[in-house]
Amino acid sequence: MITPFYPSKISWEFCKKSDSNEIIKLWKMTFQASEGKGKNFLKLLDNDLNVVEPSYAKGGPWLQLVGHSNSLCAWATRAITNHAPIGEYRLRFFPNMEFSCPCNEYPIESRRHILYDCKRFNGYWNSRRDTLKYFVMFLNANPSVFAFQDSLSSI
Repeated sequence: MITPFYPSKISWEFCKKSDSNEIIKLWKMTFQASEGKGKNFLKLLDNDLNVVEPSYAKGGPWLQLVGHSNSLCAWATRAITNHAPIGEYRLRFFPNMEFSCPCNEYPIESRRHILYDCKRFNGYWNSRRDTLKYFVMFLNANPSVFAFQDSLSSI
């Protein structure tokens, strides 16, 4: 009689962990290459001022701070990927629409202008808006930023 071979739990766990580590290594290398994440991806820093990298552990660094709110997660994603309903986006995809900033101080409403200079979003100010923690605080203090107007009615 031939007894069936069942891999031990240790070897199975080791294989899963090894495969997972290889996938994450490849994911991080792809993410670090500008072609992998796109040229408009917002670089955010952690509390130690290191660039925040993607991770799946415990929901990853971004989802730990914004995952509790669908609307906040949407605003953060739009801002991080620069696909927000702002002038810079409209200029790229809808050039016939208005793209100047409503504050009348900047010819193109850009993500950088909104985060650092725009007088419309002074509900929260911190010079370290490039850290993930303060970026989320900025979004919470300014619920209309990076949001489509029709989505504001659900707040």
